[in-house]
Amino acid sequence: MNLQTDIRQPAVAGSFYPGDSTALDSAIHGYLNNCDVEATGKQPLALIVPHAGYIYSAPIAASAYIQLIPFAEQISRVVLLGPSHQIPLNGIASSSLNAFDTPLGTIPLDRKTIEQLNYLPFVQSYDEAHRYEHSLEVQLPFLQKILPEFTLVPLVIGQTDDQQVSDLIESLQLDQHTLVIISSDLSHYLDYDSAKACDLSTCKAIEELKPQNIHYEQACGRSGVAGMLLSAKKHQLHVQTLDLRNSGDTAGTKDRVVGYGAWSFFR
Repeated sequence: MNLQTDIRQPAVAGSFYPGDSTALDSAIHGYLNNCDVEATGKQPLALIVPHAGYIYSAPIAASAYIQLIPFAEQISRVVLLGPSHQIPLNGIASSSLNAFDTPLGTIPLDRKTIEQLNYLPFVQSYDEAHRYEHSLEVQLPFLQKILPEFTLVPLVIGQTDDQQVSDLIESLQLDQHTLVIISSDLSHYLDYDSAKACDLSTCKAIEELKPQNIHYEQACGRSGVAGMLLSAKKHQLHVQTLDLRNSGDTAGTKDRVVGYGAWSFFR
């Protein structure tokens, strides 16, 4: 077998984040070290994390990933759900590959879990949905930097309903060894003040576990967020807002911004 055909190669290294391994390692180290948010000491069962280019969203993402540091040795499986930006897709796309690659190395996929999820009627193995998708890829270097060893379950969300995403999460054994990451940005291309108001409304809905109060224009990963909120409510998880900013706060102008937030779910 040609191993290169069995490994997803990075699609946005060098554009969304540094393509050189040394520069990438240094960048993530900097984001984590410069993060103003402290670790809460509560192990996340799930995180909501943004997925834009690092100069825009990585300072916000760092506030989520820093929560994992005290528990890094315990987490051995990461289930990563992000929206499809490139491919029209019905349902949720899994991968048939054995590994995903980044400039920091290769991450093995959890084939057993993936095959189990493929039995769900709304999940299909569809590698093309993963090939150029950045919403999952940009999370991987942060995970590689923090977790010493883990397997990955990558899932791209297309047209699906909230309950199906929740059902998928429910089908997993959620414990201290499994982390669910929901990849989502918030409002897109509003002016700074309008974005802040819109994202604050989304934040309130997340904190109150009310997915019905989040509309599709409020979060590009809305289906993943909503499904997570349904599961969190069922299991009486607590949610904590870690950061809420936009590109006007990090590296962009304020006339047309993209919103970013980070949340942790724990028992």
